[in-house]
Amino acid sequence: LRIRGRWILFMMLALLFCTCIDDYTPQIKGYKSLLVVEGLVTDENTPYSVRLSRSTRVQDSISKPVTGARLYITDETGAETSLAECGNGVYKTDSTNFRGTVGKTYVLHISTPDGNEYVSDPATMRPVEKIDSIFYRKEREVTDNGKETLDGLKIYVNSKGNNNNYLRWGYEETWKFKVPSQKQFDYHEEDSSFTQVKSFHDFCWKNNKSSEVFIKSVNPGQPSGIEGEPLNFIASTKSDRLLVEYSILVKQYSISQDEYQFWDAMKKINNSGDDIFASQPFPVISNIHNLKDATEIVPGYFQVSAMTTKRLFISYNSICNLGLPVYNYTCKVIEMSPRDVPNGRGPALTWNDIYEIYCVTGKWVLVRPVYQPEGVINKKNLSKMVFAQPECAKCEVTGNTVKPDFWIDLN
Repeated sequence: LRIRGRWILFMMLALLFCTCIDDYTPQIKGYKSLLVVEGLVTDENTPYSVRLSRSTRVQDSISKPVTGARLYITDETGAETSLAECGNGVYKTDSTNFRGTVGKTYVLHISTPDGNEYVSDPATMRPVEKIDSIFYRKEREVTDNGKETLDGLKIYVNSKGNNNNYLRWGYEETWKFKVPSQKQFDYHEEDSSFTQVKSFHDFCWKNNKSSEVFIKSVNPGQPSGIEGEPLNFIASTKSDRLLVEYSILVKQYSISQDEYQFWDAMKKINNSGDDIFASQPFPVISNIHNLKDATEIVPGYFQVSAMTTKRLFISYNSICNLGLPVYNYTCKVIEMSPRDVPNGRGPALTWNDIYEIYCVTGKWVLVRPVYQPEGVINKKNLSKMVFAQPECAKCEVTGNTVKPDFWIDLN
C-alpha cells in the first residue's frame, strides 16, 4: 500500500504519544520493529496472497520482508490450507485446491522464524451485490491547495440493491498509448547507412492499480443502493491515459463493520498529510494477535471479502466529444550533425561519432535521418540525425507490447 510507510510510523508514535497536546519532537528510544500483515481472501478463482514485513524507523522507507515463516488458513470445519512462500515476504495459496466461499469463516495462522505465533480474528465472507454500472462525466477539480484547476474525467460506480451495509472499492486502470517520436530507422556504423525498422510496435499498454481507500457505509433505514460513488479522477493534461483508449476494472468488496473501521482509520491517516500530528491520534485497529504476547501491536488486517467486478472502456472519440484539453508529451527531441559538436583542434567528427555520442554512450534513441534537400536520400545529402529520449521513441520502455486478453479496440 502507498500509505504503509506513513501508517507504520504513525502507529509507533501514536502508541508513545497518544495524549500529545503541545508541540513536541519525539526521540524514539527502544524502537521495536513490528510485524506488518497484509492479506486478502476473496471468492475469486485466483491465488490469494499474504505479505509479511517488518516496520522500519524511517517514514516511507522500504519495509523488510519476513521470510521463512509458516502460514496457513483454517475454516470453521477445521480444514487447513497452507500458503507457499514466493519470495520477498509474499506467501500464496494454490488456486486449484482453495477458493474462498461466501458464508464461510476463515482464520489466518502465522508462525515466524523468531518463534512467535500469530492468529487473526475469525472473519466471515459476506455476500456482495453485483455492480450495476460505471459511468463518467467531464469535471473540474482543484489541486495543490487551490493553486491549480484541472479538467478531466470523473469515474463513478452504481451498485443497486445492496444488502451489505459496508463496501470497499478498488480499481485497475489499463490504457493504450503511442509514443510521439517512434523510432523509424536503424543506423549501421560499418558503412554509415540507414535501414528502415521492419518491426516496431505502434501501440503499447500501461496499467495501474488504485492505492486510495474507497469505502462506504449504509446506515440501517437508508436506501441500500449506492448511487454515483466517485472513484477516479483523470486530469486529461497530466498523463497519456486518454490519448488513445482507456479502460477501468472496478472491484467491489463486501466488508465487515470492523474492517470498515480499519479502512476508515487508514483513510484518515493518509489524508492527514505529512504532519502526523495534524489530527488527533487514530485508534490502532488490527485483527491480528500474538498468541505469546497479547500486548504486541500487529499493524495490518486479514481481509475476507466477496468480490464482484465490472469493466468500462472509453474510446478516444468519446473523450474528444467532451472537449477536454489534451496531454502533451514533455519529450525532448534533438537534431545533430558533426558540425554541431565542437571538437577543438581535433579532426572533424563523423556520423559514426555522433551516433556513438548519443546512442552508444548517451541515453538517446535514433529516430530518423534528415536529408537536405528533403527527399533526396543520399549519403552526401545527410543533414541531421534525429534523436529522442527512449521513453519517447519506444513504447515498450514504459509499457507492455502484449495486448491484454480482455482488450477491445473501440476506435
